[in-house]
Amino acid sequence: MAGVLTRGEQREAEVVSLAHDGRGVARIEGKAVFIAGALPGERVRVEILRRRRRLDEARLVEVLAASPERVAPRCAHFGVCGGCALQHLQGAAQLREKERQLLEDLERIGGVRPARVLEPLRGPVWAYRRRARLGVRYVRKKGRVLAGFRERDQPYLADLSRCEVLVEPFATLPAEIAALVETLSIREQVPQVELAVGDTAAALVFRVMQPPEPADLLRLAAFGRRVGARILLQTGGLATIRELDGEPVTLDYAIEGFDLRLGFGPADFVQVNRRINDAMVAAAVAALDPGPKETVLDLFCGLGNFTLPLARRAAEVVGIEGEEGLVARARANAAANGIANAAFHAANLFEPEGFGGWAERRYDKVLLDPPRAGARELIPWMARWRPGRVVYISCHPGSLARDAGLLVAAGEYELAAAGVMDMFPHTTHVESIAVFERRR
Repeated sequence: MAGVLTRGEQREAEVVSLAHDGRGVARIEGKAVFIAGALPGERVRVEILRRRRRLDEARLVEVLAASPERVAPRCAHFGVCGGCALQHLQGAAQLREKERQLLEDLERIGGVRPARVLEPLRGPVWAYRRRARLGVRYVRKKGRVLAGFRERDQPYLADLSRCEVLVEPFATLPAEIAALVETLSIREQVPQVELAVGDTAAALVFRVMQPPEPADLLRLAAFGRRVGARILLQTGGLATIRELDGEPVTLDYAIEGFDLRLGFGPADFVQVNRRINDAMVAAAVAALDPGPKETVLDLFCGLGNFTLPLARRAAEVVGIEGEEGLVARARANAAANGIANAAFHAANLFEPEGFGGWAERRYDKVLLDPPRAGARELIPWMARWRPGRVVYISCHPGSLARDAGLLVAAGEYELAAAGVMDMFPHTTHVESIAVFERRR
């Protein structure tokens, strides 16, 4: 029957937009069709793969008329590996699409528009990733070990020889880990390896489901020496991580412009893109613009990434973090950098009923850097703290839009500015910054 698509059918279509997951969106017979690898403005031939009630999914068969913004992907595994989704789109266009998503989410979800759109923060687009979690699996049918990221839309591991976004000299780490694990007696008991790279040292945390044999330990130690990374083993939760050689592993990174060096552990959260982190911290401090007599509250402060730079400008900064280990790390970082005007407290920021005395104070400025879930529970507290300015660092535009809508709807704040940061080039991940001003 005319107008009804069938699975396996091929059609030509015009791609009209890009979905949040990086797939091109066309309309065939009035229904949205999502096409991996297609770009807005292109005419394509597609094969229908799956039919759903509200949308269909299709495979890109041929690009009949390419977008001028289409580029050749650098990675040989692009299209199979699920780590990157936008390598075929020119960099400036990637940022434009992320900015569009941010602004659309702010208006659609939060009902707000920024008075000013900030210029995107740009940095390196290759070899930028200093943290990564690589899956590892011994595949019996192939008779060998695979290591890397999962395939796009599949539960399987992609067979990677190198990763173009990992910092050097670790681009070939997936293949090197796979070759190493194949030599271990516990090759079927190593599900993942985490990479953490500081400015002067690197670490690899091997998750092991059973203790390695003595010969395995020798091979792991030799591997660490060869690739230039300290080796740690993790037998259970984070508390079980132990150094292979028994010597403590301390990584660190500098924050340019603030005369700071922050230490972190191999399992601690740090922003993956060092250069964008520098730019982001500078932008956040400039946006808050704390004076020498002002007090700043830094919520979800982690190991002090924003707290300590703010302390260089403000009279006092109070950092709040839910993880006790990060609070201890933040205090140690403050001491190591000679900072005495930063105080840190542990608190579950999703449970306001348990807040301590720090929450009863007034603050001149507030910085929020929540996880993907956002900071919904903290929005009502702004009326109590009454900061003149709030800067919100977001890793999820949807939760930022929701929280922005709540804050503006309360009537005391307006969304002065918002913009995106290229923390994760070639992926669909959108990192952004929003600035709220208290209404006069």
